[in-house]
Amino acid sequence: MIALRRRNEQAQVAERRAIAAERLAEIGAMTSGLAHEIKNPLSSVVLNAQLLREGVIDSALTEEESKPLIRKVDTLARETGRLKDILEDFLRFAGRVQLDRQRRDLRELVEELTDFVHPQSQLMGVLLRVDLPSTPVMANVDAGLLKQAILNLMLNSMQAMESISPPARSELILRVEQLPLVANQNPEVGIHVIDTGPGIPEALQEEIFRPYITSKKGGSGLGLAVARRIVEEHGGAIRVFSEVGRGSDFRISLPSIA
Repeated sequence: MIALRRRNEQAQVAERRAIAAERLAEIGAMTSGLAHEIKNPLSSVVLNAQLLREGVIDSALTEEESKPLIRKVDTLARETGRLKDILEDFLRFAGRVQLDRQRRDLRELVEELTDFVHPQSQLMGVLLRVDLPSTPVMANVDAGLLKQAILNLMLNSMQAMESISPPARSELILRVEQLPLVANQNPEVGIHVIDTGPGIPEALQEEIFRPYITSKKGGSGLGLAVARRIVEEHGGAIRVFSEVGRGSDFRISLPSIA
């Protein structure tokens, strides 16, 4: 049954790619000018982060005081640089996504992303946790693009939890795992983004991955669509398991390597 479900998922992925190609071409045309305008401020952020780092090093702070600040500045510079890379890829997004695959331990990738998101999760009152195995979980991935896909899922979950009224205890869990082997299937790894949000009605669980589908004020309607696009270009799949009133589990599966 599992093998049959995965074959069906692969067929659905191929169909979605064909349908999405025309829509993505329109998106690329509309956003090209905007993307070029965004690149300049991002370059300024990177430059100022470098200057801030130098200022911290040259300051009168002790090493113990400066280390946490330098780490935060380095995270800012690294992630801003990643955003610039993502933006450049997005300019070509109407065509095939250009992946720069490298062998990565997905545990490290998730930890880097957690460091980046943690300040925002604190501001939003969301408890952010990671659930990582003790052994490496390896895959050939474009780290920048895959982090963008996971980040889109995380932001979607945090915004959903923020919308709950009256406010409830909000928790976001990132889990990485080596998926059980299935007969006649290549080994896979899994990444979960689990939230305690309002949940998604079953009738909408496929619709939310379509471009321009959003219930959030000011949302672009592209976050989940872009996440799926990136995951599928990696040869993987993304699904959501959700129960109204209890939360959602967004599951990414990707080919693994030894």
